[in-house]
Amino acid sequence: MGTTKRRRLGKRLVHAQETVIVRRFIAFLFFIGFALPAAAQSNCSANGANSACSTGNLAISITIGRAVELSLSSASTALTQPSVADYDIGYVTTVGPTGTVRANVPWSLSISTGSATWNAVNTQTEPARTNKPASDLAWSLVAGGPFTDLSTTPVTMFSGNRTTDSGVTGTLYYRTRYDWTLDTPGTYSIQVILTITSP
Repeated sequence: MGTTKRRRLGKRLVHAQETVIVRRFIAFLFFIGFALPAAAQSNCSANGANSACSTGNLAISITIGRAVELSLSSASTALTQPSVADYDIGYVTTVGPTGTVRANVPWSLSISTGSATWNAVNTQTEPARTNKPASDLAWSLVAGGPFTDLSTTPVTMFSGNRTTDSGVTGTLYYRTRYDWTLDTPGTYSIQVILTITSP
């Protein structure tokens, strides 16, 4: 190939590259020309003392979920130590925590325990009772009862609909059973589970 033909071919290549670059640049300007008005719709400007402008309608949205809250005055309760008279009666009643429920939907509060028996720890030479049943602890929402035995199966305490800001408040009362022949000295504990649900 001669020198003249190479120069002409080189010019054509340069011209072709320039054409492609120009076309791409024009296409870019074409894209910007259509894209800018859409992005500018949320802006406005005005001049003069009585001028005004509007951005148009702005879309606002939110998804509100279920809101349920259970708050307790205390996370633990020290039961009243039984006296001789309490053993004779067979039980002791202790005031438990006060709970407050707030919800924006219907709700239900249940009570249960995770263990069928109390946890017993020896404190004297006489061994503690390791098979004290969970049912020896009963509960009520009224000081004088009636009382319901604690169980590993959840039991509904009470339920309600949407609450106010102050919520629904109730006090839990415990009644612990004691038996002269069974309940030996020791430290006893059991977990009470309160569960709030929204159907």
